[in-house]
Amino acid sequence: MIELAADVTGRLDRALADAAPDLSRARIQALIGHGALSKDGRRMTDPAVRAVCGTYSLAIPAAIPAEPGPEALPLEVLYEDEHLIVIDKAAGMSAHPAPGSETGTLVNALIHHCGESLSGIGGVARPGIVHRLDKNTSGIMVSAKTDAAHRGLSALFAKHDIERVYVALTRSAPQVRSGTVTTLIGRSRADRKKMAVLRSGGRQAITHYVVRKTYGPEGGRPMAAMISCRLETGRTHQIRVHLAHLGAPCLCDPTYGSGGLTPALREILKTGGLKRQALHASVLGFVHPVSGETLRFETAPPADMAGLEAALAAIASVTESSPPGA
Repeated sequence: MIELAADVTGRLDRALADAAPDLSRARIQALIGHGALSKDGRRMTDPAVRAVCGTYSLAIPAAIPAEPGPEALPLEVLYEDEHLIVIDKAAGMSAHPAPGSETGTLVNALIHHCGESLSGIGGVARPGIVHRLDKNTSGIMVSAKTDAAHRGLSALFAKHDIERVYVALTRSAPQVRSGTVTTLIGRSRADRKKMAVLRSGGRQAITHYVVRKTYGPEGGRPMAAMISCRLETGRTHQIRVHLAHLGAPCLCDPTYGSGGLTPALREILKTGGLKRQALHASVLGFVHPVSGETLRFETAPPADMAGLEAALAAIASVTESSPPGA
């Protein structure tokens, strides 16, 4: 039962969503469309009618099983409650099933791990993934388990009210050691499988970066660098595109980072264990959309990136940069 007060105004679906925060407005609209809402024994079929005070009965069916099946895959869980789960995703795991990657995804793993605690996103027992990491990018992700958390997390990401910091190991280093890259990013007109910085079209993308370390001859041009990137927006491949735009693409990036390697760096990569772009989502901070608690998580890059960094430090002079304002 949902009670609407005497001073209720506006559309019925919006008023019901405000009165029942565990249900999204889209979910309520779908339920009304299926004849699940009634008042005083009369079925309500139009979500856009003006809301009036009274008691509404909303029949919520059990969540149907998700189409992707559950899979017992290893997950590193950093935090979990009844509303959401935060994990440190391994490189090589896709977020969603897709052609060529129908199984072995984060969705499959979360359906198995969360089980009956998934109350349903839009009426389907599935996790609500509100942001993605590329398959071969490691790091921290958050996923909703309930409609209320999904709606709240989506709003936070839409407002860019999320702290997201990535660590990258790059070929060479930007000439300016800290700054902000603001461009338009969209599909490359030369290769539709790639994203690119565009002069027109696309969507605005903003990345703040700081070069933390450089590796190379003392006083000479760096052959590699460690860079922290803080996202203000979250476009597809944003950091990889922006670092390449700065002339310092992620090491081992097969799409944006080919060419330009020094012989020493080429030998390190040849013998090292890194088989994917050297990019790790190291920090995720946000306000819990239900409890209001401030949450912040931080993880170090995994062994493959740590091993590459150690190999760089072993053969080259390392220069550490002071953070801005230090």
